[in-house]
Amino acid sequence: MGRGRVQLKRIENKINRQVTFSKRRTGLLKKAHEISVLCDADVALIVFSTRGKISEYSTDSSMESILERYERCSYQEQQLVPNGSEHQESWSLDHPKLMARVEILQRNLRNYTGQELDSLNLKELQYLEQQIDTALKRIRSRKSQLLHESLNELRKKVKENEKSLTEQAQWEQLSLGQNSSSFMPPVAQPPLQPPLPSHPPPLTIGDSFQIIGFLNGDENAEVQTQPSTMPPWMLRHVNDTI
Repeated sequence: MGRGRVQLKRIENKINRQVTFSKRRTGLLKKAHEISVLCDADVALIVFSTRGKISEYSTDSSMESILERYERCSYQEQQLVPNGSEHQESWSLDHPKLMARVEILQRNLRNYTGQELDSLNLKELQYLEQQIDTALKRIRSRKSQLLHESLNELRKKVKENEKSLTEQAQWEQLSLGQNSSSFMPPVAQPPLQPPLPSHPPPLTIGDSFQIIGFLNGDENAEVQTQPSTMPPWMLRHVNDTI
């Protein structure tokens, strides 16, 4: 059996009215978050209770930027309306609203910095905590992303430096090898010696020889001889025989 349709009229019972407000406010904030995520839309929601307490929701872009866009759109639409007394009266009526909006935004900023929290109830504090946690998660995610990109960039630079040093060392080693081989002095070869004769020239008894060339290693050198006188003992022997 389905739930009956609720008649839209003011709830007279104060307690029931407060309970209904809390439930509907939670559902409204949830719906605002869902439409912002599903449809990628910029959503800003502001709800005031009968006690004057504020409940708000905004997407990734801050509440201030969404309100500024709204004011610019409203101002552009008002420029199309011809100037007149009615137009000036609307501006005079909008001024208090704008001042109240500025006051609300300033109070929200103070709440985000941890100030003036005594006027907030438990659910408002939980919602404020949720917004701050969401902001912290985005900040940490962005920080981690930047750190990861920085580390990758450093690793890339280190690899490039190592590659450059390796190529430079190889080039220097190759250049050093080429220079040492080109400037190496030739090995001195020992001079060739002519072969000595196997048999020296024969000597004759009684003659003294001056062998020139044989001692110098010249095999074709001319052998010069010089006769000498007989020794005295040989002369006596010759005379006795005569």
